[in-house]
Amino acid sequence: MSTYFEKRAFLFNKLKVFYINYNENNCLKLYEIIKFPLFSAKFSLIRSTVFSIYAIFHRMSKVKTFQVDQKVVYPSQGVGIIKSITQKKFKDSKIPYYTIYLEVTDMTIMVPVDKAAGLGIRATVSRDEALKALELIGEDYEPIPSDWKMRYQMNLELLKKGSIRDIASIVRSLYHRSKVKELPILERKLYDSALKLLEDEISISLRKSKDDVSNLIFAKLELE
Repeated sequence: MSTYFEKRAFLFNKLKVFYINYNENNCLKLYEIIKFPLFSAKFSLIRSTVFSIYAIFHRMSKVKTFQVDQKVVYPSQGVGIIKSITQKKFKDSKIPYYTIYLEVTDMTIMVPVDKAAGLGIRATVSRDEALKALELIGEDYEPIPSDWKMRYQMNLELLKKGSIRDIASIVRSLYHRSKVKELPILERKLYDSALKLLEDEISISLRKSKDDVSNLIFAKLELE
C-alpha cells in the first residue's frame, strides 16, 4: 500500500506533467477533480497536499509557456524556434525543458521552462510592435555617455532585458555613436548582436526578407 508521502509525490508529478503536456485549462480541471475528495480526507498530510498543489498551479499559471514550433527571442543568443518540450529527471522529480534551435549560431540549447522568463526568452512581437520599433529607430534621442565603458554597461543591461524597443534603442544609439567615433571592439560586437537580433525578429514579424528589413532599418537610421 502506498504511503501518504508517495501519494503526495504522485499528485504533484501528475499535475506538473499534465500542465506541461496539455494546457492551463486542463490542468485546472484536474485540480478541481482531485481537490474535493482530498479536502474531505481526515489526514492533515493529504489536506496539506491540496494547498501545495494549488500553490504550484498558481505559480505555473503565471509562467508564459511556449508551444512546439513557436519562434522565440532569446536576447543574449538570438531568434530561435521551440523544437520540443521534454522532461529531464533530477533527483526525485522531472523538470520540463524547452529545446530551442538557434539559427544564427546553428546551435540547439535546452532551457528549463520555469527559468525561461527570467532569462528574457519571449515570443516574437506582432507586426504592429515591429513597425513601432522601426519608427523608434528614426526618432530623436537623448545624448549617450561619452565614456564607452559606461555606454557598454548600459546597453548590455538593455540587451538582457530584451524587449524589441530596448534592442532598437541600442542599435540607434550605437549606430549614431559610430558616426562620431569608431566603436571599441566590445561595443562593436554588442552593436552587431543587437542589429542581427533586430533584423531577424522584424523579418519574422513583417514576413519580409532579412535584406529588405536591413534596408528598412538603415533607411530609418539615416533619417536627418
